[in-house]
Amino acid sequence: QVQLVESGGGLVQAGGSLRLSCAASGRTVSSYAMGWFRQAPGKEREFVASINWSGRSTYYADSVKGRFTISRESAKQTVYLQMNSLKPEDTAVYYCAAAKTPFIGGIITTLRPNYDDWGQGTQVTVSS
Repeated sequence: QVQLVESGGGLVQAGGSLRLSCAASGRTVSSYAMGWFRQAPGKEREFVASINWSGRSTYYADSVKGRFTISRESAKQTVYLQMNSLKPEDTAVYYCAAAKTPFIGGIITTLRPNYDDWGQGTQVTVSS
């Protein structure tokens, strides 16, 4: 099992930027896809972005495409989410997740059931 710790959340004005980090420990995640999901109050947890094990393939929700960038540093066991041009509707708790099966990629990395290790989340609040 892997432990995931998110950081970097906070309060920002609309149009601003934040960079979230997710540090993994307990086992190596270099062979596993990683994802970011978010959950706003009263809503289901939704997919935001994913990156495959090699870092060469990424997916984004339509709502964040062009504004958010996911990346990973395997040597540091860390995944990042750079969020630019933030909007009030981006307000949510953001969760990092590690895939349950190594070497998966493609569209399936956008699906919650393919992840079984989750962080505790970091709050992102965007004011208008």
